[in-house]
Amino acid sequence: MSDQHSFETLAIHAGNTADPLTGAVVPPIYQVSTYKQDGVGGLRGGYEYSRSANPTRTALEENLAALEGGRRGLAFASGLAAEDCLLRTLLTPGDHVVIPNDAYGGTFRLFAKVASRWGVEFSVADTSDVSAVRAALTPRTKAIWVETPSNPLLGITDIAAVAGVARQAGARLVVDNTFASPYLQQPLSLGADVVVHSTTKYMGGHSDVVGGALVVSDPELAEELAYHQNAMGAVAGPFDAWLVLRGIKTLAVRMDRHDENATKVADLLTRHPKVTQVLYPGLPEHPGHEVAAKQMKAFGGMVSFRVAGGEEAAVEVCNRAKLFTLGESLGGVESLLEHPGRMTHASAAGSPLEVPADLVRLSVGIENADDLLADLTQALG
Repeated sequence: MSDQHSFETLAIHAGNTADPLTGAVVPPIYQVSTYKQDGVGGLRGGYEYSRSANPTRTALEENLAALEGGRRGLAFASGLAAEDCLLRTLLTPGDHVVIPNDAYGGTFRLFAKVASRWGVEFSVADTSDVSAVRAALTPRTKAIWVETPSNPLLGITDIAAVAGVARQAGARLVVDNTFASPYLQQPLSLGADVVVHSTTKYMGGHSDVVGGALVVSDPELAEELAYHQNAMGAVAGPFDAWLVLRGIKTLAVRMDRHDENATKVADLLTRHPKVTQVLYPGLPEHPGHEVAAKQMKAFGGMVSFRVAGGEEAAVEVCNRAKLFTLGESLGGVESLLEHPGRMTHASAAGSPLEVPADLVRLSVGIENADDLLADLTQALG
């Protein structure tokens, strides 16, 4: 399918060719491990074993590449599996990476507890400050890692500006685009080398699948990643790939509603006496608002806020919520809330990435906005 089509059209049609045997308009779930060969080496469509390639996964990977404007997409068993494959493809012992000071706790754990044992070093920087990123570079820096918006503090990084720093340093720029989704932001077009997704989140969109993805434009890097994807084996299964592909079909309409609801939630929170700070890039007072407005179509469905009264008060807000479900993850049609310090970011405790103890993170769903506002009002007391 031509990449000249609109995003909404690509989301529905890219990779989704009608089944040649039956005409089914939805790609089949090829729940198969191996494939009959027409003689030794006589592969049909290049398929021999489903770790290496599977038609359902191929459909998803083609769709991902189209949506991010990349040359190749690769689907994995989880977002962290995608990150692990990327790190082991890009880096060797002794290499250095700059990571954000407010990265996802699982990403920090991967660097601090896993990659560091392999001899990979990292430095923490405020990636919203280009000079801080530049100052964190070393002669061994091979990658700069960015989340924008970040998890859970909703920090914004100027992708194009940091891409310039990466090019000057001879390093790759990796952008975790999970919070924005390709509907709201396309980092490759802004100079990024690799886009990372937890497809568990907005791409899947229904809290029923775990998956991850990488998308790149460089054909040589694409081949290296594909080699490691096969060699390491943490690939998306066919049913999981099918679920993500299904979710992507409604990504555009869902993200519009997520953004609309989140804007109303942020407005309520800014006026509530028990909220000391609201972190949402759609607010004009957010320090990254202008950059976000420049590089994003809209501001997304994630809102974080700090509660007067400290940690216990924040925990009580989480416990009193009824319509907002207390749980980890994000990006589903239903609204979730969590206490990052005790939940998703507990692994960052005591590190430069430790999050405020009074912080609550919201994943604003697509329910009726008035119902969500009423639930937050009662939860805050």
